[in-house]
Amino acid sequence: MAQSVDEKLLNKLAEIADRRASLEAQMADPEIASDHNKAIALAKELGKLKFLTDPYRELRKTQKSLEEARELMHDSAGDPDLRELAEAELPDLEERYEEQLEALKERVVTADDAAIGAVMLEVRAGTGGDEAGLFARDLYEMYLRYCQRMGYKVEVLDQSSGELGGLKEVIMTIRGEGAWRSLGYEGGGHRVQRVPETEAQGRIHTSAATVAVYPEPEEVNIDINWDADVEEHVARASGPGGQKVNKTSSAIKLVHTETGITVSIQDEKSQHKNRAKARRILTGRVFDHYQRQQTAAVDSARKTMIGSGDRSQRIRTYNFPQNRCTDHRIGVTLYSLDKIMQGELDEMIAALQTFDKEQRLKNL
Repeated sequence: MAQSVDEKLLNKLAEIADRRASLEAQMADPEIASDHNKAIALAKELGKLKFLTDPYRELRKTQKSLEEARELMHDSAGDPDLRELAEAELPDLEERYEEQLEALKERVVTADDAAIGAVMLEVRAGTGGDEAGLFARDLYEMYLRYCQRMGYKVEVLDQSSGELGGLKEVIMTIRGEGAWRSLGYEGGGHRVQRVPETEAQGRIHTSAATVAVYPEPEEVNIDINWDADVEEHVARASGPGGQKVNKTSSAIKLVHTETGITVSIQDEKSQHKNRAKARRILTGRVFDHYQRQQTAAVDSARKTMIGSGDRSQRIRTYNFPQNRCTDHRIGVTLYSLDKIMQGELDEMIAALQTFDKEQRLKNL
């Protein structure tokens, strides 16, 4: 007989609790405690497990109280007063157990995502000429407004302007609790249907932009040898029309030889600042590249939605004449595009999170 989602969850939590006990025993071993690097690694893993095992212990306590109350209720030979008390307590215990179980489900499926405190988000104009650049700018401003509402800190690492005030590309880092959990669904192709500012006859045009979102990795997550693994090219930064914007060689181009991933930065006048920015972006892209390779090796039925956004995959359509925004992955349509473009993404993100949570629980 197949296990229910709740049974799978409780079995998984029991395994995690055993792993925590094993780690705590290892941490108490003087030989391991004297190995600084190993002790740090174990402490870090232990910290992650406590995020799940502490509330699991509380759930087990409630479960035990619930079982005891049910036993007292069905004990016909027992004390009538105790039986009456157990009957009175049972609804509260059942409600508490369900609340704790739902909270644990949320923690289990989001534990890794919740630990990511910084993400990189890139927006690029796609097909559609100047209108695509304007749409890319609108998406960028939409994300800025959302981040402002959520209290996230945004740093623009690179920005390339297009015609009519549009954007060819913008790369930014976003820091704050829950940033990856909220914005990790945005990666993919975004399509807009509207009358462009440049359209005199009022015809609706379709344009596109792509969004990439990936965690900004800590230095320990990925090891890049900047001398051996990366080619660096230095040039003078160029302005509009090829005009040199300064007399020093400040523009930096980095090429990761193994993957072919390239980053070019000329945003700052300082070569050192451009190099630092380029390295941060390259590190994130290389990390994302290898993460995607690992994901591709996993059975597609076990993939999660978050972080799986391929830029070639159309994920969302923004229809301005109908004030409609449709997410094609989950089939959700909201007729509040005006609010969404002002950064009110909460309802759409909540729908994506709910769907993702259900898929992850099925795949436990």
